[in-house]
Amino acid sequence: RRLSPTLQELEVTVMDARMCNNSRFWHGGIAPTMICFQGRQPRSAPAKGDSGGPLVCGKRPAVAGVMSFSSPDPTDRFKPPVATSTVKYKKWIQKTLR
Repeated sequence: RRLSPTLQELEVTVMDARMCNNSRFWHGGIAPTMICFQGRQPRSAPAKGDSGGPLVCGKRPAVAGVMSFSSPDPTDRFKPPVATSTVKYKKWIQKTLR
């Protein structure tokens, strides 16, 4: 599958962290600094090349996370994609940008 030359957007829903960490999903591998999410449309998910992309939310859009990793099969509903939470690193980001 080839990478798109056009910027893409995917509507997602954030999953409950406890659900994402249970034995059916990532089995305890998700840290408090991580966000699990799922595409709203069936079989929609980030794919190869999406790592580092923003997870944006809110009425006044803000970056809530940075796409980190997913299963080798990005549509595997038991291994949802994971982003690193930027909220958990807000102070560090602000300090670094100064």
